[in-house]
Amino acid sequence: MQRRVALRTESDTGTVTPALEAYLRDALVSPLESLGFDCRVLPNPVPQGGPFLIARRVEHPDLPTVLGYGHGDVVSGQDAAWREGLGPWALTAEGDRLYGRGTADNKGQHTVNLGALQATLQSRQGRLGYNLTWLFEMGEEAGSPGLHAFCEQQRQALRADVFLASDGPRVSTARPTLFLGSRGAVNFTLRLKERARAFHSGNWGGVLANPATVLCNAVASMVDTRGRITIAGLRPPPISPAVRESLAPIAIGGGADDPALSEGWGEPGLSPAERLMGWNTLEVLAMGAGNPQRPINAIPGEAVVHCQLRFVVGTAWERLAETVQDHLAAQGFEGIDVAITLSGAATRLEPDHAWAQWAQHSIERSAGQRPDVLPNLAGSLPNDAFAHVLGLPTLWVPHSYPACAQHAPNEHLLAPVVREGLRVMAGLYWDLGEPASHGGAPWPARPAASGASAASPAA
Repeated sequence: MQRRVALRTESDTGTVTPALEAYLRDALVSPLESLGFDCRVLPNPVPQGGPFLIARRVEHPDLPTVLGYGHGDVVSGQDAAWREGLGPWALTAEGDRLYGRGTADNKGQHTVNLGALQATLQSRQGRLGYNLTWLFEMGEEAGSPGLHAFCEQQRQALRADVFLASDGPRVSTARPTLFLGSRGAVNFTLRLKERARAFHSGNWGGVLANPATVLCNAVASMVDTRGRITIAGLRPPPISPAVRESLAPIAIGGGADDPALSEGWGEPGLSPAERLMGWNTLEVLAMGAGNPQRPINAIPGEAVVHCQLRFVVGTAWERLAETVQDHLAAQGFEGIDVAITLSGAATRLEPDHAWAQWAQHSIERSAGQRPDVLPNLAGSLPNDAFAHVLGLPTLWVPHSYPACAQHAPNEHLLAPVVREGLRVMAGLYWDLGEPASHGGAPWPARPAASGASAASPAA
């Protein structure tokens, strides 16, 4: 992890730097080859995207295959904002905290998984009993440009039976988390330009429309004062009984560094977990009119609001611009431009799916306690590339926690969570090679591979 954190692999700068390919070649290829992987660094089909690494370990063509994933890119280091004694490009241990950019997202997490894989191979005398492919990208923090096209292009090389990876946070530090998809996200901008310049508020106030006032009222017509979405087309379908049951034991917040939950905020009648993982939220991310740093007595000529819809499966998100435009017109708001700036689909594997049940039981055996099982993460990941493009059941086991300062100064991992993550992932890799009578995976029926069975567990 020390070597990986030291590489400055920022991908949100708008440029593809040499460090992105260097990470794949210098920090991953050699360790993967030592575990028996054949590695290829490949260009991105999209010019503004970083390269990819496909690493394949084939024990026998007739054996089933697991697809793993990680990303070696990180967000801006924000060097000057880190606490004294810390920095983004050096791994620093203080007590149980491991500081450095990428420790939580995602260098530390795929380092945990590779370590667990190494231990599993050593315990099985070098054989897993299945094939394993890894896909690493270097643009996740820039919206994964080219990932979907790359998965289409490399569909045969990435062919698998199940997807298993780690990213995002646990629900809490106390228990492992298994999540089965992610909420989608659509970022969109509302912009209203009334005139080319500002005019004195004393001379013209009361006879000139204020675009900032209009946009504030437009947003208020979309989401009410308690955060409830009021546009029917942006609301999700009812929460299914299976999802509700899965979320019933999930507690949100309560950690030492967690914010206090806002009483009565969000969709009424739902638990905090249901609001976060089972429902949609419409947020105002930023807004601007005039000069907030130095306001003057003038009616601004233009105003803008940047919004985001986080949504679950079943939402008609592809029609968001049309839905919002129709709503604004029906409310009497004219001239407001709606522009989509970023979008990604929602995914979900139902909690009662055979792979979800298997993973839950494997984690419980390794950790000694039932994991929190989420039908989807509250945040967003490029999981639709694996669930929709490649058509795989997706299992995510995060090794971070909510207060890890991901994307912020002082990003860190917790050593106890890392230790448990190593146990959990080694257990998953082990159980994938076990027969069903010993907790093995629900592989699809395939021809038996002569001489390719895994070794028996060590005493």
